[in-house]
Amino acid sequence: MKTKQTRWLNKLHQFVWKISSKLGPFAPLIAMLLLGLLVLSAARLGLVLWKLERVNNTGKLTQVLLQGIRVDFIQLCILSLVPLLLAPVLATRQLFKAWQKFTYVWVVLAIVLLVFLEAATPGFINEYDIRPNRIFVEYLKYPNEVFSMMWRGFKIDIFAGVGSAVVAFWLAHRYMKPWLGAQPAWSNKKLWTTWPLIFVLAALGMRSSLGHRPANPAMFAITADSMVNSLVLNSGYSVVYATYNLLKETKSSDIYGKMLREEIFKLTGAKEADIPTLTTLHPSHKRDKPLNLVIILQESMGATFVESLGGTPVTPNLEKLKEQGIWFEQLYATGTRSVRGIEAVTAGFAPTPADSTVKLSKSQKNFFTLAALLKQRGYITEFIYGGESHFDNMRSFFTGNGVDHIIEQKDYKNPIFTSSWGVSDEDLLNKTHEQILAHHKSGKPFFTIAFSSSNHAPFEFPDGRVTLYEQPKNTDNNAVKYVDYTIGEFFKKAQQSEYWKDTIFLIVADHDIRVRGVSLVPIKHFHIPALILGADIKPERFTGVASQIDLPVTLLSLMGIEAQHPMTGRDLSSIPPDSPGRAMMQYNANFGWMEQTANGNQVVVLRADKAPAHAIYDAKTKELKEATPPANSKLLEQRALANVLLPDLLYNEQRYRLP
Repeated sequence: MKTKQTRWLNKLHQFVWKISSKLGPFAPLIAMLLLGLLVLSAARLGLVLWKLERVNNTGKLTQVLLQGIRVDFIQLCILSLVPLLLAPVLATRQLFKAWQKFTYVWVVLAIVLLVFLEAATPGFINEYDIRPNRIFVEYLKYPNEVFSMMWRGFKIDIFAGVGSAVVAFWLAHRYMKPWLGAQPAWSNKKLWTTWPLIFVLAALGMRSSLGHRPANPAMFAITADSMVNSLVLNSGYSVVYATYNLLKETKSSDIYGKMLREEIFKLTGAKEADIPTLTTLHPSHKRDKPLNLVIILQESMGATFVESLGGTPVTPNLEKLKEQGIWFEQLYATGTRSVRGIEAVTAGFAPTPADSTVKLSKSQKNFFTLAALLKQRGYITEFIYGGESHFDNMRSFFTGNGVDHIIEQKDYKNPIFTSSWGVSDEDLLNKTHEQILAHHKSGKPFFTIAFSSSNHAPFEFPDGRVTLYEQPKNTDNNAVKYVDYTIGEFFKKAQQSEYWKDTIFLIVADHDIRVRGVSLVPIKHFHIPALILGADIKPERFTGVASQIDLPVTLLSLMGIEAQHPMTGRDLSSIPPDSPGRAMMQYNANFGWMEQTANGNQVVVLRADKAPAHAIYDAKTKELKEATPPANSKLLEQRALANVLLPDLLYNEQRYRLP
């Protein structure tokens, strides 16, 4: 007796092929359209039910589902493009068998790919609070690291993805099998006269608009919640659009609007010159011999893990150390990825919607970094990482821009612990201490960047170091507590070493973990800890709003370096600690600009192909509330636009460099 599922499949076959067979050689494309709409709509419905509370909070449930069908239609029209271009030749009676085999393979693989991406979506949303996007595409470049991480911490996601793909292959094969036995029903004349109409309809389906611009993700950004907006899309469309943007990203800031060059310079303080932002730093601390510098860049250790900043109490060592140096209470990351933090902290470069300059082609050489400046002054320059330094193109960026020595996973002998992402932070900071001792002994000044990795999914670290904050062991809170332990152990040794008296240290996060939220820019999750200590640094609390790009300028000033540089950040050591400031935050395609004023933290959010949105951010409650545009809204919008267009200009014209 046939099972209920088999009867259902047979009825589906009969229904689909009854409709599609009327279109002769185009039948498989119609079949792909019908099955694709069914699969993608079912996947979206499942995601909506999973995130129903957030979807309901937007009041756009019906629109999410209906606009989603529109996006699915666009995606399936895109998938039909290649077969349609080949149809006038391959679909003729003479080559019909080849056409059958080609379209059979094409449709089966297309359905399998769509199903696989949808199956991968829940895990990606759990990690990044959005559908697979450019991060998904970029991670494909690093299969070893990513597969190792997935296998150790996301086995369920792997089996779900592979299992779904296998089932999809079997179903798609059964679904398409009738097509392989079909006979050519159309003459060549009918094919050639019908093809232009079919092609035009598919082209209109891809555009999904008769307006000046074709449909794009901005058109489907129907709520203030980026995650919900991504549910309107399907993951195939999201990945295709991300890939398209990666190919044209050097002009990415144009999505917010255009501005005359002169106006950009006027609003940002730049000037028409070979290096428009070139300035001379007069340090706040005059020194006969400038200090050494060590930057400890902490993976994903946002303010959400620091009790005194309103987070979880898992950083007791950092809380103690903050009493010994300059502690920043309102410092904000520029983005949500490690490379964005590297770009801001080591190069002082402001964010854009494009990828970080760590990965872009024009910044791989002759691009300003602290290492490039300090190398000119005789400093030993070094980057220390626990994993493989080619990840995220870090090795290329650093070696091309002033870093002489790189230490990576292969350079550690007998590490204490090795995880998916490389050796532990314990090994990293032990190696950092060892290297600094050697540099200090040589008598040469040094600049060392140590980049941690233990606080990264799947959160692996050695046993017996800390009392776990929660169960099970492999969670972000426990990983941060271990990372904090390694910081405490490192500074115990550092403070007893000869290099302490002539070295300053910066501890700073690259970004917070799993940045997400229902607002256009979840500012709460851009808040990060930062502490400068060492040498003769006096304890201080900097309470004004500040950005990651302010840190490198401040460090040079505290080191006693007088130099010309192109950075646009502020020297926070030369102004009162309660000085009002500004911060800039890139969140997917949204750019947030926040200014501290007497009326609160005014925020303007620039959006792709949409009018800017205005809000007020309360740093105490960590709430971002939409607000009516203030009296100075136009100036605020123009200032934000100028500050996102300027780095784009500097990068494209290769004007962010030393003289």
